[in-house]
Amino acid sequence: MTITAGAPPTRNTLADLALGFLTGGVIGASLTAVIGGCVVERVPLIVTGLVLPAVYGLLFFLATLPRRAREAAAVPRAALAVIEGLEAVGGEASDVPVRFELSVAPDDAPAFRVEIRQDVNLVELDEYRPRGVVVVEYPPDRPWKTRIVKRPTPEWEERAAVARVDSVPGPAMKSETPGGCAGGLLTLFGLLLGAAAVLLLFRADLFDSHEGESGALKPSVSSSSSTTTVTSATGTVTLGPGQSMLDEGELRKAVESLTQGADKRQALTVVVQDRLLTVVFSPSGVKIAGFDPRSLPYDRVPGLVEEARTTLGIESPQSWQLTADGVTGSLTLRVVVTGGGGTGTLEADGQGKVLRRSGS
Repeated sequence: MTITAGAPPTRNTLADLALGFLTGGVIGASLTAVIGGCVVERVPLIVTGLVLPAVYGLLFFLATLPRRAREAAAVPRAALAVIEGLEAVGGEASDVPVRFELSVAPDDAPAFRVEIRQDVNLVELDEYRPRGVVVVEYPPDRPWKTRIVKRPTPEWEERAAVARVDSVPGPAMKSETPGGCAGGLLTLFGLLLGAAAVLLLFRADLFDSHEGESGALKPSVSSSSSTTTVTSATGTVTLGPGQSMLDEGELRKAVESLTQGADKRQALTVVVQDRLLTVVFSPSGVKIAGFDPRSLPYDRVPGLVEEARTTLGIESPQSWQLTADGVTGSLTLRVVVTGGGGTGTLEADGQGKVLRRSGS
C-alpha cells in the first residue's frame, strides 16, 4: 500500500494551556473561600466558594456546547494501521492499559503517525504484535483520538488480513492532553493565583475579624508521636517522623482524637496526607451538607492510595492526597497522586468502591 505523507490536523495547545490555568484559578479560589469562610464563620464567603465552580462549570458547558455538537455529528473514519510498537503501562485487572504507536493509512487522506492508550483484555493481548495490521477509527478532524476497532466488519477484517501498511516517518501525535510540565505549572500557578485573589479581596474578613479577640478555642495536645490542634472550625493531626496515616489504625485514631467527647460536628472536608490530617467542620448554625468524619472507610484508604499509585500510569509517584467531602450530599473520596510523569486522580464512593480513574 502506497502512503501519501502529509500533516493531519493539530489540536489547539494554547487553548488547552489557557483552560488549565483558568481551571486552576477557579479551584484555588473556591477552596480558599470555603475553608476561609468556615474558619472565620462568614456565610457569604462560603457561598461564594460553593457557587464559583458551579458558575464556571455552567459557562464552560455553554461555551463548548457548539463544539461538542459538531464532534458528536462527525462520522468516524475507518482506516488500516500498522502497529509500530506497544507497551503495557500498568494494571492488574482483566483489562490492561496499553500504549500503542500506530502508522495510520486512510484511503482518501494523508497518512499519519499517532500514539494512543487503549485498554486491552488480557486474553486478547497476544493478538496485537509489532508490525501487525489492525483496523482503526478516528474523527476526521481529531486524528489523535484514534481507537483500534476490536471487532471490525468482515470486509475490513479481510482487508487487514492481506494488507501491508508502510511506516509513516516523523513524531507521533499523542492522545493525551499536551502541555506536559508547562501545563502542570500553569495549572498550579492559576490555583495559587486564585487563592491569593480570595485572600486579598476578603482580607478584612479573614485577618481582621479576630484581631481584637482575646483568644478563640485553640486547644493543642502534643506527644512524642503526634500533635493535635483543634479550633472552632478546623482540626489537624500531625504525625511524628517514621509514622504514616496509612499505618494500621492510625487514621481512625487521628479522626477520633478530633471528634471525641461532645464534639460530634459534621465535616465539610477531610484531607489526608502521609503525616497530616485536616478536618474542616461545618460552621454552627449554618445548614450545609456535611458528613460524619468517623464514617470514613478507614480499611479501604491504604488500598485506594496504593491503587492510585500503581494503576494511573504515574511514573515515580512522589506524593499523594486523599480528599473526602460531602458537599454534594453523598460522601466522595478523591486520591490525587503526583509524580515526575504528571498527576492522576482516582475517585471512589463512601464505601471505598472505585468509580473512575484519570491520569495526565
